[in-house]
Amino acid sequence: MIPSGTKLVMIGDSITDCGRMRPVGEGKGESLGSGYVSQIQALLDSTYPKLNLRMVNMGVSANTVRELRERWQSDVIDLRPDWISVMIGINDILRHYNRRMLTESHVSLGEYEETLEKLVEEAKVSGVREILLMTPFFIESSPDDVLRQMSLTYGAAVKRIGERQGTRFVNIQSAFDRYLEHHYSLELAADRVHPSQTGHMIIAREWLQAVGYRWD
Repeated sequence: MIPSGTKLVMIGDSITDCGRMRPVGEGKGESLGSGYVSQIQALLDSTYPKLNLRMVNMGVSANTVRELRERWQSDVIDLRPDWISVMIGINDILRHYNRRMLTESHVSLGEYEETLEKLVEEAKVSGVREILLMTPFFIESSPDDVLRQMSLTYGAAVKRIGERQGTRFVNIQSAFDRYLEHHYSLELAADRVHPSQTGHMIIAREWLQAVGYRWD
């Protein structure tokens, strides 16, 4: 569980961003955006009012791990967090299939894994006490879907990094897969990428369970 007074920076792409305040999305409510970050903060604040958690949302829409690398110092290290949570990868995957993007914008699995691990190492050296790595996801139940298959592949890279670096691992793809055993993907995301409020709550609950909280 999270120690009282912890400063937690959550970073990623549009799924994390969700309209958070600029330049630094710190506080409660609208400053944290409309997604899983604000849901986590609200659940913790309402259930554990003595926790005194400092939540910061530094998500930026359309980011890949390559863009994350460019802003890691300013948006993570310089903020001096106690904990960090990272979810990145769906744009790294999608750019393989976006014809409007240049070939140079593709982020290979090798670059993805190497870059993300270097960011984790830098965070550890800076004094971050706890790191959570969340898998990218694609909200699709068909095992034959190529984007879902790639999501699993990139998610496996996240797990490998977590095992090597001793970080917490949060399998968001698995959480969505359990939901999709009973519901259609379009109920959660029209584009199978950007979740509804229910989808964000699935992310929030999985994250909270990974750090020791239960609402079952």
